[in-house]
Amino acid sequence: MKLIVLVKEVPDTYGDRTLNLETGLADRGASESVLDEISERALEVALSYADGHEGTEITVLTLAPEGAVTTIRKALAMGAHGAIQIVDEALQGADLTLTAEALAAAIKRAGFDLVIAGNSSTDGSGGMVPAAIAEHLSVPLVSRVSTVEVADGAVSGVRSVDGGVQQVRAALPAVVSITEALPDPRFPNFKGIMAAKKKPLETLTLADLAVDAEDATVARSIMLTVAEKPARAAGIKISDEGDAGDKLADFLAENRLV
Repeated sequence: MKLIVLVKEVPDTYGDRTLNLETGLADRGASESVLDEISERALEVALSYADGHEGTEITVLTLAPEGAVTTIRKALAMGAHGAIQIVDEALQGADLTLTAEALAAAIKRAGFDLVIAGNSSTDGSGGMVPAAIAEHLSVPLVSRVSTVEVADGAVSGVRSVDGGVQQVRAALPAVVSITEALPDPRFPNFKGIMAAKKKPLETLTLADLAVDAEDATVARSIMLTVAEKPARAAGIKISDEGDAGDKLADFLAENRLV
């Protein structure tokens, strides 16, 4: 079984994030970069499967700048067997459609039985890359599942919906996206950290993937405006002079909160 896990380097989830108001992109130099937590959970799904199935090959795949090597090595230290990193200046500021096209090309090149991804990254929160990749690969997508089982040539899981849950299943090859409900990822141990230094890490460009570099420089989407999040305003205080209940009810009604 050949598993490919999509991983992403993001600004520290628990740190302050800064938006470049000229480009509309996150200022990735303003905070520490880390492996996205949802990526770690996706990798844990693959590693847990490999623990019980000999011969499983796990490759992590990312589209990131050259400096992301340290982050990728963490995924290798956790237990992935190899890594692929797509690096190209033409991909700077790539939107979701171009990102998905490049990732899908790398997946086709490597070969796969199952692609495992997080449902949404913590920086962009677009949530459409797994679906776009499945479309490029012409394979089914099992999305937003809180459990994952791979057996009998298929992947299945449970998805929460309004009023209940859905049991979903698709034949392999396929793409699956998981939620934060999956188990916490394992920590790299010393042996894994040392082994990660010798594991293969392949670097690819758009030319290697036969993705048109000139076309890649043309925006697939256009950002019309960008602005900083407004500062938090002081809340409204209601003094209780025997009529606080009425004032509170009026406030909720005026703001359409009831």
